[in-house]
Amino acid sequence: MNASPAKATSPLDNDEMLLVLQQSLSKKRVLIVDRHPPARDSLRLMLGALGVTAVHGAGNSAEVIRQVKGNRFDIILSDFVLDDGRDGQQLLEELRHAHLIPLATVYMIITSERSYTNVVALAELAPDDYLIKPFTAEQLQSRLVRVIYKKHVLRHIYEQIERGALDEAIAACDRVIQQQPAYMYDALRFKGELLHQLGRTAEAEAVFRRVLEGRVVPWARMGLAMALRDRGALDEAEQLAEQVTQEAPDFLAAYDFLASVHEAQGRLEEAQQALQRAADASPHNTVRQRLVGDVAARNHDLLVAEKAYGKVIERSRGSSLRTVDDFANLSRVLVERGQVDASRKIVADMKREWRGDKQAELAALVNESLCLHAEGAGDKAKALIDKALEMQRQVRDEAAEKGRPVSQRLAVDLAHACYAAGQADEGARLMRQVAAENHEDQHLIGQITRVFQRTGQADAGQAILDQVGREIVELNNRGVIAARNGDLEGAVRLLIQAAEQVPNLQFLVNAAKAIFTLLDQKGWDAELAGRAVDYLQRAQRKDRKSPKVASARQLYVTVARKYGIATEDN
Repeated sequence: MNASPAKATSPLDNDEMLLVLQQSLSKKRVLIVDRHPPARDSLRLMLGALGVTAVHGAGNSAEVIRQVKGNRFDIILSDFVLDDGRDGQQLLEELRHAHLIPLATVYMIITSERSYTNVVALAELAPDDYLIKPFTAEQLQSRLVRVIYKKHVLRHIYEQIERGALDEAIAACDRVIQQQPAYMYDALRFKGELLHQLGRTAEAEAVFRRVLEGRVVPWARMGLAMALRDRGALDEAEQLAEQVTQEAPDFLAAYDFLASVHEAQGRLEEAQQALQRAADASPHNTVRQRLVGDVAARNHDLLVAEKAYGKVIERSRGSSLRTVDDFANLSRVLVERGQVDASRKIVADMKREWRGDKQAELAALVNESLCLHAEGAGDKAKALIDKALEMQRQVRDEAAEKGRPVSQRLAVDLAHACYAAGQADEGARLMRQVAAENHEDQHLIGQITRVFQRTGQADAGQAILDQVGREIVELNNRGVIAARNGDLEGAVRLLIQAAEQVPNLQFLVNAAKAIFTLLDQKGWDAELAGRAVDYLQRAQRKDRKSPKVASARQLYVTVARKYGIATEDN
C-alpha cells in the first residue's frame, strides 16, 4: 500500500490504491454525532450504501464521551452544531485533550456553514476534513478515502507517538518528509512538536523556521514562538505571538501562549486580558475558561473569576473534563466575595453530582469551615477541621490505592481553613507537603502564596517555601552526584528515597530515568522496572506535556525494547 515518491504529490490518482481504500471503508467502525435522529438515520443509510455496517449514533456530547470510552472508532462524523451549546470543533478538542480517541481516528465535521473553511484553517486542533451540506454518498466516500489515505501515510508516526517512542516517531516523520512530499508539512508539524516535547529546543526551532521559509502558517509561527520562549527569548517570542494574533485573530492558541509569556514576565493583568480575548472568542472551551478563572483569582479580580468558574461548571455538564476542583474553585471565590449562601449552594450541587466521592466530601467540609469562619462562627469552623483532616488522609490513601490524582488545590484550601481556625501547625504541614510535591507548578505556588497573604502568614509562608526549595535541591543533588560519580545503584537508592519522600514531578522522573539506566546496564528486573513505570505514570498525571516526562518515557521504551519487553500504554 506504499505510494512511490513519484506518485506522492497526487497519491489518489492510483486507481488500484483508490479501490483498496474504498473497499476498506466497509470494515470501519463509525460514530455519527447529530442531535437530530432523522439526520443520523439519513447518514447511516448513506454509509450503508458505501458498505459500512458498523455504525453507532450519539445525540449529545455526553453520549459521545460514553461511547468512545467503550469502543474504538475508526471514523467520527460530527455535526457542527451540538445540543449543549458546544460545537463539533470543541468536542474534538475535548476528545483530544482527554486522550479519548487515538490519532488514527478520522474526525470529520459536517456543517452548513460555508465559512467553516476559515475555522479549519486556524483551528488549534483541526478536524481531518469537513463536509458542507448537502452532499452525496459519492462526495462522502471521496472525502473519507482521501483522509483514510492520509492516515495511512502518517500511521507509523501515530503508532510511535502512542507508544511513547518519540525518537522513533521523529524518524517516521523524516521518512514521510523524504518519501511523501504531499504530506511533508503534516510530518514537519509533528516533528517540530515532538522535538519541542522532548526538550530539543534548537532542533524544534530549526524545523519551524524551515516551514516558514516555504509557507507562513500560524502553527509554525507558534511553534517557533514556543521554542524561543523555552530558550529564554521572551521578548522575541512575545512579538511573534502578537503577530499571529494580528494576522490570524482566530488562532486562539496564540492568546494562551501570550498569557503564559506575560505571566512569566510577572504581567498578570496582561495575561488575564490575553486569556479573556481567547475565552470570548471560544466561550465553550472549558479548559480556557478555567485558566481565566485562575489568573483572575491571582489578580484579585474576583468578579471575573466567579464568572469564569461559573461558566466552567455550566458548560462542562456531561464533560469528561469536569472535576470536583471546578466546584471548589467557584465556592472559594464566592466565600472571598462574601457570598456565603451562594457558596453553600454550589457545594450542595457538587455533593449531589459527586455523591459518594470522598474528594467531594472533603471539599464540602473545607468549604463549610471557610463559610463558618466568614460568618464569625470560629468555634464551629474549627470543629470541622479534624473531620476534614481525617477525610484528606482517606482521600490520599484511596488515590494511592487506585492510582488516581489527588486535588492539590483542595489541600491548599484545607490548609487555608486550618490557618483560619487557628491550627497553624497543620496548615504549615499541608502547605509544606503541597509545595514540595508541586514545586514546578507556579500556578499552585501562586495559590499557596495568596493564602499565606490572606491569613497574615506572608513572611512565615515565604520562609516555608524557601526551605522547601533548599530541601528539594539537596535531595536531588545527592542522587545526581552519585550518578555522576558512577555509582548508579547508589543513585537509584537515593532517588527512590527522594521520590517516596517527595513525589514531585522532578523526583519521579529522575528516579524513573535512573532505574531505566541501571536496567539498561545491568539487565531487566521486572520488580524494579514496575516501580519505575509507576513513577513515570505518576509524573505523567502531574504534567503529560512535560519534556522531562517525554524524555523518561522515551528511555523506558528504548530499554524495554532492548530486552524484548512490551511497554505499558501511556
